[in-house]
This record gives sequence, structure tokens and C-alpha cells, in this order.
Amino acid sequence: MDYKHITIAGGGVLGSQIAFQSAFFGFEVTVYDITEEALEEADKRFKTYKGIYQKDMKATNEQVDNTYKRISMSTDLAEAVKNADLVVEAIPEVVSIKEEFYTHLGKVAPEKTVFASNSSTFLPSQFAEFTGRPEKFLALHFANEIWRNNIGEVMKHEGTDEVHFNDLLEFAGAIGMVPIPIYKEQPGYILNSLLVPLLSAAQSLLIKGVSDPETIDKTWVISTGAPVGPFAFLDIIGLHTPYNLQKAKGDAGDEEAAKIAEYLKTEFIDKGHTGKLAGKGFYEYPNPRYLEKDFLK
Repeated sequence: MDYKHITIAGGGVLGSQIAFQSAFFGFEVTVYDITEEALEEADKRFKTYKGIYQKDMKATNEQVDNTYKRISMSTDLAEAVKNADLVVEAIPEVVSIKEEFYTHLGKVAPEKTVFASNSSTFLPSQFAEFTGRPEKFLALHFANEIWRNNIGEVMKHEGTDEVHFNDLLEFAGAIGMVPIPIYKEQPGYILNSLLVPLLSAAQSLLIKGVSDPETIDKTWVISTGAPVGPFAFLDIIGLHTPYNLQKAKGDAGDEEAAKIAEYLKTEFIDKGHTGKLAGKGFYEYPNPRYLEKDFLK
């Protein structure tokens, strides 16, 4: 693996984390997004991560300052990928948006560039034909707050060249992840195959009126020893991704998923309450109820 220049397409919650983590471990990083406003939001996240890395990673001022200096940003995709050895796509979980993106990316990226999707649930084979280089296309998936929850799930499709599969596993290790090889395509990889059903079940209990978010979270944490419950986890992820996943299921005919999507949109997203980074989701931040000492009583 001889990657040096990494381009992250999408400066949202996960995209900005992947960018900062990669730069922290010495890679030159370019972040691409479609508007200057989106890049300004990404820049705010990078400045927040500087403090987080000093606290959680015991990083020095010099380390986080140098990390920040290794990150550049652009709204021009051709410019953003002109030196890229690897492009990690972290754009919205909408099939049509990803198809259009990969069609464009395949035309402007250098021949050497490997493409990796950070999609939470879609399979590489769904988009391989749009890339124009299916042998150089695979998936690289992270858990949220990747500096702490440091797994890098690498999943190939039948047309992926084994060289690039192994290179991406090595890259995951090079940015501080524990490489997780996925040898056969699986919607949701390992992590989300376990996590998404839990989060969907929790949201179903809520919209059916069975219980409230705090009680559901409390039940899960006490019963399993998990550090947080499903609604706290939804806030950490950010509510746009769960909304997109539920909407896709709803559009495919799942009536309950459609109700969940509508609930997330009207009660949270439309009000700007999109989770932890926004300061409010199911809980209010920076001091959410689930971190209070008496939460489990």
C-alpha cells in the first residue's frame, strides 16, 4: 500500500471524522463537498476534533495543528481528486445521488485512484458499474467516533482485485483502525447487521407509543451493560442517516419505516435537531440526560 493522498467525498459527520483521522496519521487529505456552506460546516467539525483528540487521544497542540494543516477542501471534484490515491465516499445514503457521483468521479479521477464507499447499508456491487473501474472499487466502513470506536470494515465485491482489498485493509491499519475483512458482500457489513435492527426496533417501539426514548435506552443499558442505549446512539450517528435509511425502506413499501422517517423529519430534522453535533436530538447536549448519575435509577 503506497497511498499518500486521500480524498474524502462528503464532509458530514462520518466524512469529517475519516478526514481528520487520516490526516492525524500523516496522510494528505482533501475534502470534497458540493457547497462552500457544507465545507464551512466541515471546517467547524475539524476545529472541534482538535480539542477532542487532545482529550481522547492525548494529542499535543502541535499534533492537532499539523493535522489541521494537512486538510484542504474543494467544491470542484476534479480538483479534489487530481492527486488522489484513494477516494472514500461518504455522501448521503440515496441510490440516485451515489450513482450520479460515481459516474462523474470515474470520469475525472486519475487511473490509479481506488474508490471506497463508506455506505452504511448498500453493497459495492450496486455501484461498481457506475465507477468505470469495478476492480478498484470496494467498501470501507467505520463506526461513529472512529478515533474511539476504531474498526475499519473492508468489504469487496466479486469484481474487486484482491490487491486493492489487501491495500485497503493495510490503509485501515495505517490510520489507527483495527482492520475487519469482509470476504463476502453483506448489507450492513458486520457492525450494522447487528446495530441497524436494534435501532429500528427502538424507533418502532417509540412511534407505536410503547415507551419513550429514555425508558427504552435505560432498559437496554441496564439489561446488556452497553455504554449507551439506541436513542443515544442515534444522536451520536446524527439523524440524517437513520432518516435516509428508513425513508428508503418506506419508499420500498415498508409502512412502519415510512412512519418512522416522517417522524424523524417533522419532529427533529426540520427543526434542526439532528443529533449530538447539532446540540439536540433525542437528548440535549453537551450534557445529555443519559450521562447523568441517576439516569439508570
